[in-house]
Amino acid sequence: MCGIAALQIRNPELRDSLGRLMYGMLCEIVDRGPDSAGLALYGSERLTPSGTATVTVLDTGLGADAFAERLAQELPEGSDVVVTDYAESSLVNAKVEPAVLEAAVARVLPQGHVIGRGQHVAVLKGVGHPVELAEAYRLTSAGGVQGLSHTRMATESAVAASGAHPFTVSEDLCLVHNGSFSNHATIRRMLRREGVEFDSENDSEVAARYIAWRMSQGDDLKSALENLGEVFDGFYTLVVTTADGMAVVRDPIACKPAIIAVTDDWVAMASEYRALAELPGIEDARIFEPTPGVVYTWHVDGSVAEGATR
Repeated sequence: MCGIAALQIRNPELRDSLGRLMYGMLCEIVDRGPDSAGLALYGSERLTPSGTATVTVLDTGLGADAFAERLAQELPEGSDVVVTDYAESSLVNAKVEPAVLEAAVARVLPQGHVIGRGQHVAVLKGVGHPVELAEAYRLTSAGGVQGLSHTRMATESAVAASGAHPFTVSEDLCLVHNGSFSNHATIRRMLRREGVEFDSENDSEVAARYIAWRMSQGDDLKSALENLGEVFDGFYTLVVTTADGMAVVRDPIACKPAIIAVTDDWVAMASEYRALAELPGIEDARIFEPTPGVVYTWHVDGSVAEGATR
């Protein structure tokens, strides 16, 4: 069944409240996916300090200090490595490019599972009750520009932190999915022929990898999602976020629920209205269900490109 809640803050005065608002939304979708959860936060000075790259690793088997010390030996002097453990997720910050940091993580932990990477996004996910995980992540104290959360009811792969959403397979690009793809194995084989590597057997990872691959070929986010709709079979609601934007799309017969609310101050999407009901100014929001098969996109700067059918 799974639950999705996403929030993009446009009014700078509300950005310190991002985590608190996301926590309230998350609490209302817990019963849609009680076995595991994850979130992505963009622009949090605590989680992604300015001037640093951020990588998240699952189950390092090392304490935070030991992991940071070993990474510092692999990185240029002055990288200022900081590792913070949040349950199963270890968040790594360093003053280097994301690819440099990820390569250092791979040298220190050759079998390590990287679940997040970028300059603007922090990804945290794990197994357990979503509200307890959010508290372990200190979600309510986080500010930022936008956030994405997912509560999972596993259907296509095991209940494990590696199978939780969001999937972040390229820098600052995150995807969450409610539904199931019937032809994901075929598309996985196609992408592997293109040199794309996978971390799991999760069908949602295939969608994330496909979008990242299409964007590497020149698509923008909207075009990548339109192409996904031509290739993937199944039922789905997808939310995809980048460093400065958010997109929502449902399958052409809208098997999975979604509701969107838009104000001058924020844009929000959730699986159910109750997750939106306590947002500030909801009484004045434009509220609607996204049209099946239509890609909606919003940018943090306030520009909109919504309603183009594929």
